[in-house]
Amino acid sequence: MAERRSSYNFEDLLACGRGELFGPGNAQLPLPPMLMFDEISSISEDGGSHGKGQVVAKLAIAGNERLNWFFDCHFKGDPVMPGCLGVDALWQLTGFFLGWLGAPGRGRALGAGEIKFTGMVPPSIKHVEYVVDFKRVILRRLKLGIADGVMKADGEVVFTVNDIRVGLFEDSDESKE
Repeated sequence: MAERRSSYNFEDLLACGRGELFGPGNAQLPLPPMLMFDEISSISEDGGSHGKGQVVAKLAIAGNERLNWFFDCHFKGDPVMPGCLGVDALWQLTGFFLGWLGAPGRGRALGAGEIKFTGMVPPSIKHVEYVVDFKRVILRRLKLGIADGVMKADGEVVFTVNDIRVGLFEDSDESKE
């Protein structure tokens, strides 16, 4: 397994998307265009509001041509980042955290509790920040992260998600479904 660092740059995230960071068959991030952040600015096992771990990531918005695919179509003449992509970013970060802890298996989003949108992300926003605070981490046969997350646009909260759930499944687990 790769060295556990406290931050990761874009090239590191691409390596994770190729399956090189945590090893074959283990947690991977999606590759662009579905990768929804440019860096993980901090990750810790005991931080966050619950003391069970925290991940903070950032995505440059203004001038980021990598994001034109959704701004061009959502919505014509009124471009905003789809909220579902922000929620997906929180799932991505939750799975990354489990892989970072050394848990084996491929990440799968398992759901979320309440999702509350309070703002939007138009292309004029400079950056968004995601903060995932872990409430529970199970690393037995079941590998599961449960967390609360927020997305901020230029420092203002634009949505919150409670009870984000991601599990890691090894190939033998998925064949039993």
